[in-house]
Amino acid sequence: MSTDCPCGRRDAAGRVLSHAQCCGRYLADFAGTPAPDAQTLMRSRYSAFVLECADYLLATWHAGKRPSQISFDAGVKWLGLEVRDFKVIDPDHAEVEFVARQRDRSGRAARLHERSRFVREAGRWYYVDGVIS
Repeated sequence: MSTDCPCGRRDAAGRVLSHAQCCGRYLADFAGTPAPDAQTLMRSRYSAFVLECADYLLATWHAGKRPSQISFDAGVKWLGLEVRDFKVIDPDHAEVEFVARQRDRSGRAARLHERSRFVREAGRWYYVDGVIS
């Protein structure tokens, strides 16, 4: 039995893809398997947050905006991802609007609604920054 991908991407029949079929391949092999587009990178970064893969998050953050480290909030449970919009600006720039839902250790639910900017350099997509609404 396979584990569903945290990003929730579905196949043509409406079934959630397994982590191995979806974001797992990018998290497992950043150097050899780059995300093919900004939306896929954003989805894989969401999965990395769910699975607490700090190395992948740092590697996929644009060098000009990358923090020195990433910490994760203890007890946070990620509940799902909804991609609302994916816009290609030009061959090397794109935006993805998404809502990610989570619940903290006290049981309080929260939503992160962001329009993220991405840039492609040397054939690889990177997260630059985002505007939270």
